[in-house]
Amino acid sequence: MNIQRKPDWLRKKVNPGDQGEMRQLLGELRLNTVCQQALCPNISECFSCGQATFLILGKNCTRLCSFCNVEKTVPLPVDSDEPLRVAEAVARLKLSHVVVTSPTRDDLPDGGAGIFAATVAAIRSASPSTRIELLIPDFQGSVSGLEAVAASLPDIIAHNVETVPRLYHIRSGADYRRSLDVLRNCSEIATDIRTKSGIMLGLGETEDEVLQVLRDLRDVGCTYLSIGQYLSPSRLHYPVQEYVPPELFESLRTQALEIGFSHVESGPYVRSSYHAGRYA
Repeated sequence: MNIQRKPDWLRKKVNPGDQGEMRQLLGELRLNTVCQQALCPNISECFSCGQATFLILGKNCTRLCSFCNVEKTVPLPVDSDEPLRVAEAVARLKLSHVVVTSPTRDDLPDGGAGIFAATVAAIRSASPSTRIELLIPDFQGSVSGLEAVAASLPDIIAHNVETVPRLYHIRSGADYRRSLDVLRNCSEIATDIRTKSGIMLGLGETEDEVLQVLRDLRDVGCTYLSIGQYLSPSRLHYPVQEYVPPELFESLRTQALEIGFSHVESGPYVRSSYHAGRYA
């Protein structure tokens, strides 16, 4: 059932007036953010505090996930100078923690792994004390892509499973077991790098299915977890099936910690990069 009316706990206001300085910087450096592309409800809060999740490798995705607002058209060629501009933004914003992500680029031989690695290197040079988190696609299961990313030595490698296996039809081109393998391989390739994943609620999953996903994530060595409410970007996207009450988010956070996650953020407005600096 498509529920149109949001409950009281999902009434956060987006204020464009709080975003001006960040938008000016992004425009000057010709950078994209997932905050803008995904229509994140936390954008005013984060931009006003000088926080942003950088979207490298353009803003066009080669997959057709029905829940996501990132554009789905033919991607532009790779911009080899982009890592340096991201690093400049990180330095100018004086970020203690930065999250860098990308659309899925199945058109590239390495899936974009090389640009991820170059971005880490550029940030390390411009802002050595910044903690770097990479939120990566699955690179179509390429272990060499994961090795290239891990060799750049980010502090955290994240890859979101997004939902339960039964609902993977909304993740066109993705595969649940492949996503678990991404996290497993990262944990095995670089034991000092923490791994992280995220899941959305409200897509029609059951609590038992969610708990099984959490167990699967721990089985592949995943350390950090985010759990948030799915909000449909438009009537053309996959519809929200349920607005999950805050009490269930808190219950799942408790159960996830009991399963063995080191840090869990769980709540209606939680996103994988929201308050990312809290994970430690």
